[in-house]
Amino acid sequence: MTVLSETPNLSKVNFNLPVPVIDQSAVGFRGNFFVGGVYTKHAADETMSGQAYVEVLVPREVRRPHPLVLIHGAGQTSACWLQTPDGRMGWADFFVAQGYVVYLLDQPMRGRSAWHPTDGETRVLSVAQAENQITASAIAGAWPQAKLHTQWPGEGTGKGQKHDPVFDQFYASQVESVLSDEASASRVQAACSALLDKIGPAILLTHSQSGPFGWLVADARPSLVKAILAIEPSGPPFGAAHGLLGKGLDWGLTHIPMRYEPPMEGAPPFGFEEEPSSGPGKIACRIQSQPERVAVNLASVPVLVLTAEASYHAFFDHCTVKFLQQAGVKVDFVQLAEEGIHGNGHMMMLEKNNLDIARRIDEWVLQKVL
Repeated sequence: MTVLSETPNLSKVNFNLPVPVIDQSAVGFRGNFFVGGVYTKHAADETMSGQAYVEVLVPREVRRPHPLVLIHGAGQTSACWLQTPDGRMGWADFFVAQGYVVYLLDQPMRGRSAWHPTDGETRVLSVAQAENQITASAIAGAWPQAKLHTQWPGEGTGKGQKHDPVFDQFYASQVESVLSDEASASRVQAACSALLDKIGPAILLTHSQSGPFGWLVADARPSLVKAILAIEPSGPPFGAAHGLLGKGLDWGLTHIPMRYEPPMEGAPPFGFEEEPSSGPGKIACRIQSQPERVAVNLASVPVLVLTAEASYHAFFDHCTVKFLQQAGVKVDFVQLAEEGIHGNGHMMMLEKNNLDIARRIDEWVLQKVL
């Protein structure tokens, strides 16, 4: 599945970007449906809320026994998996070409999954936040690794900034997210659990804000989650990092309860202590205080935590890995720079070497899951 040809530059209608023609020969079937949702009454009216839109891509030849469920992060919809903002192949088509059945979920209250005013306030990533955290982080250098960011697509001195055509395509994809982390967590857990009940065992691939949702879905359906591919999951445990993130994860990995043994008592549910920093460019981690609690429903689920070299996650994802290990989870920590994949930021699935990273993920699945 490669780009076969390009139409003439359609600058007046497409931010000066060419329109690629993608070879869809590996796709045998494409469909969509909705999962989850409950009917609720508001005064005299009744509506459905919590439902999630799902798109499914089935390869002509299924060569991987377990499907992939791709769950996007904040500000995004499942469109982020389909194509890069400069028109190259996205992860969805790549994984289909490897023989996976791929399910793309729009989080409830987001994108094609209906939001209602009763669902609460929303937020959207500002232009400055997008530039500083995702597309042009080397300019601001807001964290130690930011200056290493080289993989965002585009050309010229304005690359990764407002009015650059690739940036404009990316920023046009931003949508509002519900402000309440707890509401998002509970609804994604319910909708994705309903999806697994429908399709059977699957591998979850989460990114950023959706990272905690992977832990929650595995907690609710441990027998149906074959592995979790956590691409820079929200963290660090127990607290925000460097002023870039919102409030802390009171439940260590999540905003809402999940099962631990021994059971939780009191509020906040966890006690924690702080370890010294493990080195330059790494924050000090907050770890569980005694007695250590085990995330029993994640104990049999293989987990990959993957972190890019230049992302703001590069200075705190090690803390998430420590928490997982302390909670009895089998986790592999892949730091792309240590494997010769350099210069990536947080939205690595959209960057110039996005398929190199997708190949590394597929290799891990082949080694550890299939």
